[in-house]
Amino acid sequence: VQLQASGGGLVQAGGSLRLSCTASTRISNSHSIGWFRQAPGKEREFVATVRRMGGYTYYAESVKGRFTISKDAAKNTVYLQMHSLGPDDTAVYYCASTTGPTSTYWDVNQYNNWGQGTLVTVSS
Repeated sequence: VQLQASGGGLVQAGGSLRLSCTASTRISNSHSIGWFRQAPGKEREFVATVRRMGGYTYYAESVKGRFTISKDAAKNTVYLQMHSLGPDDTAVYYCASTTGPTSTYWDVNQYNNWGQGTLVTVSS
């Protein structure tokens, strides 16, 4: 399955954006779909995931309470709704899928299917 991320852009601090990750085929319950981000000069980091087999959601501490991940199975799309954005949220955002262990949902290395990134820039 191919993943395509979209929805990035330039937003002022305090603003909101919604990212979309659209799959080329149905997202089965055997796949977890995660969002990651990579800021300039930094490693790619976990942001949020909707876990396979149950649809539980998990968030990085830095985005908890501000970001919401959701899945629309009918549209083969996973969304990342972002509120109260700050300059530290500036990064290229990627979506990815895995059938790996749900206990290590934050591990970037277990995600083996990546979409292209979408750039989010938050101005102060």
